[in-house]
Amino acid sequence: MEYQNQQPAVPSRPAASPASGPGRTVISEVAVAKVAGIAARSVPGVYSLGSGPSRALGAIRDAVGSSDHAAGVHAEVGETQVAVDITLVASYGTPLHALANDVRAAVYRAVEELVGLQVIEVNVEITDVYVPPPAKAAAPGAPEREALL
Repeated sequence: MEYQNQQPAVPSRPAASPASGPGRTVISEVAVAKVAGIAARSVPGVYSLGSGPSRALGAIRDAVGSSDHAAGVHAEVGETQVAVDITLVASYGTPLHALANDVRAAVYRAVEELVGLQVIEVNVEITDVYVPPPAKAAAPGAPEREALL
């Protein structure tokens, strides 16, 4: 007689998903704002987030080794949906409407993928354009200085 290695029949069960267990998950507005802020900063052409006073406070935070990834971002979080408002400064030379659309797309993608909530709107306010200071050039005809030893 030949024996076959057979597994006993086990009734199939659907795989448990994270949302199917008991309990609830609360995601704070600060957490959503940080995710949105990091996504917005990653878009080329975004110089900084926030209005003038919040940027000044951010510069102080940066100087002491801290950072606020949620600066310039406000999120309203519901049970399944979120709305995000972003205030930013654009780099000069960046088309502003295209920048706003790119920021919006990055925030939608990041919040929906990382937070798991449906984004119903992302409002982008561009409050300023950063113009870098002109590069300091040596005066024409001036001799170049040698490094002091």
